[in-house]
Amino acid sequence: MDFLRPAGWEEALAAKAEHPTAVPIAGGTDIMVEINFDHRRPEYLLDLNRITELSEWEVGEESVRLGASVPYTRIMENLRTELPGLALASHTVASPQIRNRGGVGGNLGTASPAGDAHPALLAAGAEVEVESVRGTRLIPIDEFYTGVKRNALAPDELIRAVHIRKADGPQQYSKVGTRNAMVIAVCAFGIALHPETRTVRTGIGSAAPTPVRAEAAEEFLNAALAEGGFWDSGKIITPSIAKQFAELASGACNPIDDVRGTARYRRHAVGIMARRTLGWTWEQYRGSGRTLEGAA
Repeated sequence: MDFLRPAGWEEALAAKAEHPTAVPIAGGTDIMVEINFDHRRPEYLLDLNRITELSEWEVGEESVRLGASVPYTRIMENLRTELPGLALASHTVASPQIRNRGGVGGNLGTASPAGDAHPALLAAGAEVEVESVRGTRLIPIDEFYTGVKRNALAPDELIRAVHIRKADGPQQYSKVGTRNAMVIAVCAFGIALHPETRTVRTGIGSAAPTPVRAEAAEEFLNAALAEGGFWDSGKIITPSIAKQFAELASGACNPIDDVRGTARYRRHAVGIMARRTLGWTWEQYRGSGRTLEGAA
């Protein structure tokens, strides 16, 4: 196994172009486990730790450009206001040591359906910035996951950053496991209210072959909130609407039975999390989290 250690981004792209099978390593929280247990033996490792820009972020007027290697700890400490859903998800990632090393780029590169960041990224409507010697492109998060531990990256591409719109409304994240962190999710659910567009987005993890959105649940809730005048009035969402939303979210799952939980349990848990997180975000919207100008 050869170890490639580029000094800068352009050098990293050139190395990836020359060795398309090279596996990028930054935090190393996934790949090193596989190597240590002899589950994987790549021909080349591409060390990105010398590329400082990957560990930087930029808060713009409308969005955050998050370097692929920004540690979860930094997201928790510095971007809680702009990216509340992702910050909540970051709290549940493994141990403090792992949160100090791991970043969103690793979750995206691995593309495991159990990755903690995925539901929050789906709910926020992120875009993944990828680059090769051929150029740069932005991949909408909805198009990024292509199969079990597969993504839309070309063999010569590297993840450079993630673009995430700054929260314009409340966001929540919930994860089921034997404990809150230091555990792979049995299932997870993220939700984001977008008052500016009067829409709701969701994300589900570890309950399908890929991270997915509960699109039927979103469509139902968007219509119910609009028809009932909820965005303007800020009135409490009725139990029947919350129940239907939860059932549709549960129906979006396509889980399996494994050592962490059964398919039946995962569907049930996603429905519970959907109902609870909807209640939490809506209460925030009705109170201090309410940002809609016309509702003042």
